[in-house]
Amino acid sequence: MRYVVGYSANARGRDAVNLAVSLARGRGAALDLVVAIPEAAPFNAAHAPAAGYDNYLHQQAQEWLDEGLRLIPADVAASAHIRSGESDAQTLIDACEEFGADMLVIGATSNGLFKRFTVGSVAGALLHAATVPVALAPHGYHRREALTRVSCGLGDRPGAEELLDYAVSMATNRHVPLRVVSLLTLDEGDSAEAAETARAYAARHLAAALPSTGTAGEAGSPGADGGPAAAAHPSDVVVAQGRSVEEAVDRLDWEDGEILLIGSSRLARHRSIFLGSTANRILRALPVPMIVVPSDYELKSPSHSTSNDPSREAQA
Repeated sequence: MRYVVGYSANARGRDAVNLAVSLARGRGAALDLVVAIPEAAPFNAAHAPAAGYDNYLHQQAQEWLDEGLRLIPADVAASAHIRSGESDAQTLIDACEEFGADMLVIGATSNGLFKRFTVGSVAGALLHAATVPVALAPHGYHRREALTRVSCGLGDRPGAEELLDYAVSMATNRHVPLRVVSLLTLDEGDSAEAAETARAYAARHLAAALPSTGTAGEAGSPGADGGPAAAAHPSDVVVAQGRSVEEAVDRLDWEDGEILLIGSSRLARHRSIFLGSTANRILRALPVPMIVVPSDYELKSPSHSTSNDPSREAQA
């Protein structure tokens, strides 16, 4: 597996590296640190760049990448690349295609006063155009150990099945518990009936997404003859209620080693990301990293995977 890391020589870049290391340690993935620089463009005589400008730009980018590589521990494979393009966002999208990346990891900006996520222009463009899952590290993210739990935000719109397939694969392959989260916003108080309906809906989808065949005793596999999948892999359904999406997110408990998966908005083009209004509101309140999964995203089978390990059933 390969993860592209959008690196910059600042706190945002360090946050991205830390999250990428955490994700890589759970799957044995290799990291591709990419620094995006402006694409060389023709200039007229009145606006020509200073002599040696391109060389200086590449030298500076290489120094940044060397600094980024020093942040990565020895047990995580990593390489560094300088790429140029019309925009930083498009350059990173192109790098994902070039390297056959399974995920793109970026950092949030640092100008949010109270919440840890403030999406800048590059992250915003990526969260509306990327064709691979995008992992966003909150400001100040320092954890480098492997994940301890995967949460999946489940709504009632088309695409829930594909998102749960991705979440189940991610949790199973990393041998960590899966939590399915449903967020309810209520105008007046709590509604036990609405919560129970949401819980039952999420539980049905989770049961359908969990593996139904496997060898008894295998980690992440259900019992022989299609025994109860939930008994084979730790999973849970949680309904959080609040007067707003942000309040519902605040009422949930979050582990330091947790990550939240959400699906792209229904407005997204096929196999691309569009971050909807609900996801943006979740992002403002979320204290842990988030992964946004593109619309109709298909898990890679071994024949399409960039991994050297053919035993992996799906790349997540």
